[in-house]
Amino acid sequence: MNWIFPFSKGSGPLPPLTSLQQQRQRQIESLRAAHSSIAEIQKDVEYRIPFTVNNTTINVNILLPPQFPQEKPVVSVFPPVCHHLVDATSGTMVTSPLITNFGMHSDLGKTIQGLMDEFWKNPPVVTSGPSSFPYGMYKPPGMPYATPQGFHYIPAFPLQDSSARPVAPALAPVPHPGTEPHAAPRAAAPAYGLITGLPVPVPTADTQAGLNGHIYKMPEIPEMFPELSEISAARLKEMSEQEDLLLDYFVRLPQLKQVTSDKEELVTGIVDIAKKNLLLEPQLEGKRQEMLEKYEELTQMKSAFEVKMQRQHELSESCSLSALQARLKVAAHQAEEESEETAEHFLEGKTDIDDFLASFMEKRTLCHCRRAKEEKLQHSINSPGSLHSAH
Repeated sequence: MNWIFPFSKGSGPLPPLTSLQQQRQRQIESLRAAHSSIAEIQKDVEYRIPFTVNNTTINVNILLPPQFPQEKPVVSVFPPVCHHLVDATSGTMVTSPLITNFGMHSDLGKTIQGLMDEFWKNPPVVTSGPSSFPYGMYKPPGMPYATPQGFHYIPAFPLQDSSARPVAPALAPVPHPGTEPHAAPRAAAPAYGLITGLPVPVPTADTQAGLNGHIYKMPEIPEMFPELSEISAARLKEMSEQEDLLLDYFVRLPQLKQVTSDKEELVTGIVDIAKKNLLLEPQLEGKRQEMLEKYEELTQMKSAFEVKMQRQHELSESCSLSALQARLKVAAHQAEEESEETAEHFLEGKTDIDDFLASFMEKRTLCHCRRAKEEKLQHSINSPGSLHSAH
């Protein structure tokens, strides 16, 4: 009966952690620090890390034996996969050298991170298997049940058959009539009392954050159960010896009924959201196609814009002051050469005097005008302010 009433007045202070337990805690802290999405299934014993690859979510399950880290952790995956680091027979047990060579001085967080990196580099292929998560598939045969480290008030129950009904957590103390209740700090509820049908992982605190950021608030757990004070000692002893009676009592607790009801509401809400998402899929696909067409149009407009920008740059260069000055200089030199050619033809007697005077005067006038404009443009280039003042 002392395990039903763990906070009796005769209980002393908790014994200090052993060296092995301290090393175990350091390994667990390293695992938590390396993986922010880790979920605690059983305190200090079992942890789960989900990751998504190729649109498939795979869970990596880490089970710590009682003598861990002297014993190697048992790492498995679900659903069953085909991978060179996973046992081909079961498709779940990880046989990586990182796990098989694990020792006292290994780092659990870095070991699991190395395993995850290998999964990312070479994604595993999911094989056919059960659709629901198996609760007891990761506990190797012959491994004794491990009591959570640091929780000395929890009894070490023997290993239960996977087909048997799970064991319920310990009860809170019940004050005897006429006595004051024992004022002891409230401890966290044990996490090993899994009941089939409840969501996994089982929350171990007042609130539990899901992978999508949703926070579920656990129902308030009372410090004591007044209903137990109305039960006779013989009945309490019978309940402590027969697990079915104890489990039946817990199933009828309003807190457990509230958790089950909340689970059903969450499942219903998830199904409704999934159906709404499926209805929005055609609209999403239409928007996606529209976005692709707009992107193609944007690409074509960008190409046309770049061509026009290049043309604008070429025109801008051709109309610059230095380019205009160079053209005027060439045109003036050309007009001068034409006037000299006209004079040579006159001296050779090829043209009469009237034609010579008309053509020569025209070409020399054009040459002097172009030279004057070129000199004026050169002056404007040397003093930019004079160009604006001239206008």
